[in-house]
Amino acid sequence: MEVKNEKREKKGLTAAKLFLVGVIMFFVGAGTLYAIMYFNPAPFVKTITEETRNVTVTDTGIADAVEKIYDAVVVVKTYYNNQLYATGTGFVYKKDDNLAYILTNNHVIEDGTSITVEFTDGREIDTTVEGSDTYSDIAVLSLDANEVTAVAEMGSSEDARVGDTVFTVGAPIDSSTYSGTVTRGILSGKNRLVGVSTQNSYTSDMMMSVLQTDAAINSGNSGGPLVNANGEVIGITSLKLATEGVEGMGFAIPIETALSYAEKLENGESIERPSLGIEMLNLVDALRANYLTLNNIGVTSGVYVTKVTSESPAEAGGIEAGDIITAVDGKEVSDLAYLRYLLYNHSVGDTMEVTVYRDGSSRDLTIHLTQKAS
Repeated sequence: MEVKNEKREKKGLTAAKLFLVGVIMFFVGAGTLYAIMYFNPAPFVKTITEETRNVTVTDTGIADAVEKIYDAVVVVKTYYNNQLYATGTGFVYKKDDNLAYILTNNHVIEDGTSITVEFTDGREIDTTVEGSDTYSDIAVLSLDANEVTAVAEMGSSEDARVGDTVFTVGAPIDSSTYSGTVTRGILSGKNRLVGVSTQNSYTSDMMMSVLQTDAAINSGNSGGPLVNANGEVIGITSLKLATEGVEGMGFAIPIETALSYAEKLENGESIERPSLGIEMLNLVDALRANYLTLNNIGVTSGVYVTKVTSESPAEAGGIEAGDIITAVDGKEVSDLAYLRYLLYNHSVGDTMEVTVYRDGSSRDLTIHLTQKAS
């Protein structure tokens, strides 16, 4: 019995020792882990940051910007022999001690015998046409400065960015029922080349570099302002694409371009443009008219010269009837509208490089634009 008790006591002591060692090892391990985490927590600690944002929608629209320009916008009424012939939109852009000046489109007042403007308060005032220009589609009207209560602030289309908020103010469809209509959109594009007709035909004979917007532009909006979110005019609404399947593609003349022409028109100066002194057809039209056939040409696009005027810049530079103009200043010419656009980027007195296709080969000619267009 004594031996058994002694063995049991030894077993009890051994178990106690093992338990004590286990406890000591636990605390040593826990302490070591705590020390590692305390002095080097990165491998063990993952920080989760939860950010809560409270968003308050404060967009109250563009009402302040609209109020800034609203009373400077007018309905332009064109009369022919005392009968209302056409309506459009314009805006007061300048005022001095005697006169106030209104910008609008040439095609709004074209062929009119008298022009009036209607203000937002309903007054209809006679105006004087200071000048107009077909190819820039700009016209300047004037009236007594005392009749004007607001002048639009000019902005910069060059500083405007694609995606900026823009809006128009105008008189779509009808001069009275819907006058003062505001439409909002964004600036969809800049430096767009758009073909236009100056002869009221379906064929483009001129190209314009314009701003593009998806703000609604309807008949009657022509000549009105395209305005930024600060209430500053950056363009003059001029045209839109009215084609099946196309929505929200309106265009405006950049305000810098419009003002450069307006300054000359205000001062009674004519808009001088260079002339090559040729008669021409689009290549496809020349083929239809049997001036040439596909078998005897080696180009697929260009402008066919049907006649060269005597003593003209074209004759002096070596252009001949039957030539196909394929490039101007290294830029490929697709049709006569683009050729005229490139030509009108020059001034009278400039030199222009013209590439023509003749007798199966191309040649480069230098044209001195010394004559102005008639």
